[in-house]
Amino acid sequence: VQLVESGGGLVQTGGSLRLSCAASRSNADINYMGWYRQAPGKERELVARISSIGNQYVADSVKGRFTISRDNAKNTVDLHMASLKPEDTAVYYCHASLTVTTIEGVSYVEEWGQGTLVTVSS
Repeated sequence: VQLVESGGGLVQTGGSLRLSCAASRSNADINYMGWYRQAPGKERELVARISSIGNQYVADSVKGRFTISRDNAKNTVDLHMASLKPEDTAVYYCHASLTVTTIEGVSYVEEWGQGTLVTVSS
């Protein structure tokens, strides 16, 4: 599975952006899809994720401002970001956890997108 992100860019404080991620089709089952971010000098952190049946996790730092949605039929996940703050500036990475079943057995794989930069100006 390959993950392709789009939607990053420059926005002013208080503005909104939508990030989109599309997973290429494969025989793997996509369990969780989500978004991580990494700010300069900081570790990568989980922002939000959603399971195939809609169970969601949203980090406290963005709760009430960011919304995650998923389209299982299209293998896409979106992150709707509102009321953006300068501290939201980071490279945002799409992430997917997969179950791959072959004749050799079952394996669990994680895939990452290439990252998209979100810059919030003050």
